Amino acid sequence: PVPRRTPLALRLHVDGGALDITEQGHEKRLAAYVVNKPDDVPGIARLGIDALDPALDEATLASLLKAAGGTHLKTVLANQSVIAGIGNAYSDEILHAARLSPFSGASRLDAAGITRLREAIGSILGAAVSDASGREPSELKDAKRGGMRVHGRTGEKCPVCGDVVRQVDLGSRSLQYCAGCQTNGKVYADRRLSKLLK
Repeated sequence: PVPRRTPLALRLHVDGGALDITEQGHEKRLAAYVVNKPDDVPGIARLGIDALDPALDEATLASLLKAAGGTHLKTVLANQSVIAGIGNAYSDEILHAARLSPFSGASRLDAAGITRLREAIGSILGAAVSDASGREPSELKDAKRGGMRVHGRTGEKCPVCGDVVRQVDLGSRSLQYCAGCQTNGKVYADRRLSKLLK
């Protein structure tokens, strides 16, 4: 039995001790599998190309974006079955570095935008991996948060242009962006707040 009010989800007893698996996320979902190979886990089998795989070049990225059609760039980047390893926070950071709107249609991105996006994926995630190397697990979350320029920084000044970092809530997620850097000054409505104001 797992004690209440704890992030502990599973304790696996092995020779010489135990392995505790915790769930710290907001959505509180976790799965554990005992398999012969990683691809036997459904969640791993459906992963897209690794974001730092050299095979994710501009042509491959362009093909993935075209296949996504009019889906927003933010949604495509955060979708692990399209590109594995980016997620919610880093998609905000990548789009900011690439100077792209999170609401741009994926298939509408021109060649220059694809180049900027590919470069941003490599630089943002490469820096994140480098920053995490050698750190204790207990330090990782604060180190990640400290390196963010827009994600989790709603109301603060953009470190690039000085505009205010803004937020839009989308279901159980939120996104942060800089209108000055990413949307030519256009401010998107916060859908949750807009509902309250009606």
